[in-house]
Amino acid sequence: MKKVILSFCILMLSSILAFAQVSDDYKKAEFSVGYSNNQIDTGISDGDNDLRDIFNDRESFNGFEVSAVGNVSRYVGIKGDISGHYKSYNFNVRRPGLPSVTDEFNVDASLYNFLAGVQVKDNAVDGSRLRPFAHGLAGVARAKAKVDSSFFNSPFCQQPGVNCQQDFRSAETGFAAVIGGGLDIKANNRISIRAIQVDYNPIRINSNTSHNFRFGVGLVFH
Repeated sequence: MKKVILSFCILMLSSILAFAQVSDDYKKAEFSVGYSNNQIDTGISDGDNDLRDIFNDRESFNGFEVSAVGNVSRYVGIKGDISGHYKSYNFNVRRPGLPSVTDEFNVDASLYNFLAGVQVKDNAVDGSRLRPFAHGLAGVARAKAKVDSSFFNSPFCQQPGVNCQQDFRSAETGFAAVIGGGLDIKANNRISIRAIQVDYNPIRINSNTSHNFRFGVGLVFH
């Protein structure tokens, strides 16, 4: 996963260097990078701490977002976007035969979005310092949960009829989309500050839709 993200960043940066020349009235490309918070549906807060519910109730995940835009006109650009969000949990399971005793395990959860679509923004070389934008993107999401290896050797997993390797799958992939926008503030001819970005980020996995909301800030390079 890290290699995929690094390759994407290198490709986008190379594109910016190759095509970031200015036309008569608008910038041809931009690259952005920043902090992102995603309010993701998980099941950790529903009272039972069941690992199988890990993507059902809303939790705050922190991470990053990088994107690149190739502008086909002053107002319209084709956008590619990758984001990653992460959170660590402790969860408890009752020990078989001893319902009053629980064992605690750690889970590292992550969610990646790989998206592409259209961005609408005034990309004029001259003009207002305040540049609102909107975008609509679609692609795939990859949800992962890495559990302590000790969990799979615990008394819970040794019960007859229990297959932790099957019931507690570590990764799932599904459809993802983003609809939203934000505000860029021009600092100079090459750099803008992404003051705010707010996105609705629905994800469809295993016939279930999670209604996530993504917030971000960062820098934009023209």
